[in-house]
Amino acid sequence: MTDQENITEDEAALYDRQIRLWGLDAQKRLRHSRILLIGLRGLGAEIAKNIVLAGIKSLTLLDQTEVTEEDTCSQFLIPQSEIGKNRAKSSLERTQQLNPMVEVTADDSDPKDKPDSYFSEFDVICATCCTSSLLTRIDKICADKKVKFFAGDVFGYYGYMFSDLGEHEYAQEVPKPKEKKSDIDSDEPSPKKAKVKDHKTVVVKKNATFTRLQHALDVDWRTDENSKKIRRTPNTYFIMQILLKFMEQNGRRVALGSREDDIVVLNNIRNTVLEDMKLNESVVSKEFSSYCFAELSPVCAIVGGVIGQEIIKAVSQRDSPHNNFFFYNGVNGEGLVDKIG
Repeated sequence: MTDQENITEDEAALYDRQIRLWGLDAQKRLRHSRILLIGLRGLGAEIAKNIVLAGIKSLTLLDQTEVTEEDTCSQFLIPQSEIGKNRAKSSLERTQQLNPMVEVTADDSDPKDKPDSYFSEFDVICATCCTSSLLTRIDKICADKKVKFFAGDVFGYYGYMFSDLGEHEYAQEVPKPKEKKSDIDSDEPSPKKAKVKDHKTVVVKKNATFTRLQHALDVDWRTDENSKKIRRTPNTYFIMQILLKFMEQNGRRVALGSREDDIVVLNNIRNTVLEDMKLNESVVSKEFSSYCFAELSPVCAIVGGVIGQEIIKAVSQRDSPHNNFFFYNGVNGEGLVDKIG
């Protein structure tokens, strides 16, 4: 172990509580991780906060869009005076203040214009507020270069996270197996003892295999095997598909300024999606389109907390990861993990 790889005294003091929680080796992995965060709306701000406070090596903020008045509702890293300026650069100062030990940089270029080689420079890429075509492109690059990939977004009351860690190895604490009693004196009745809960655990290595995003989006729900899973699949998965198709077709997100027109378009896309997938109309009700507008701060906090947690778990190689979707439905208050694809 070289001096550069060791945790400094200042870092040990700052990260003392989390070192006690997940161990020194896990903190060292976090300290060497280079992360790219695409999209600095409300969800991106939550993710940035969570991973910077955890003590990663560097964070690059990538966003080509401008700050709008709507950002003041959920994007706490941007001062109100920055409306009209670039989101990534406007988020830089407050993000850096969260943890001066982390290298934070901002890039105001369009992720669509970045060459494939750019994405291979990172250990983890988290893409938010992106179209499905861009997400699948980056995921494929990450899979080829063994870069951990996360995607997520928030639309009003709805939010999702997707993760693709490829072949992922991690350590997990499990209850220690009880020792088998000796056969000696097995005929003798055992004396009665007060029941004492045994909380002893051991750490074991496990593996998880993840699916590409393209496969998770292109599920054929008409097959016998998949049709049986429809009732157990969160309807937020299908709502996510509708919203991603809206972004792909219109080159923008749904907006409060065009709410009534967007509701009509969303319901038309809903009909097309359900028809193409041969799904019953009850899978997604027409009322969903009224709950898709703006980034609600509480939803950003929940989904951003889950994504931040999963990035930390993936980098530190501690605990079982969510494989491969997390969906949040704020209309009925449900948060569900599901493996699709």
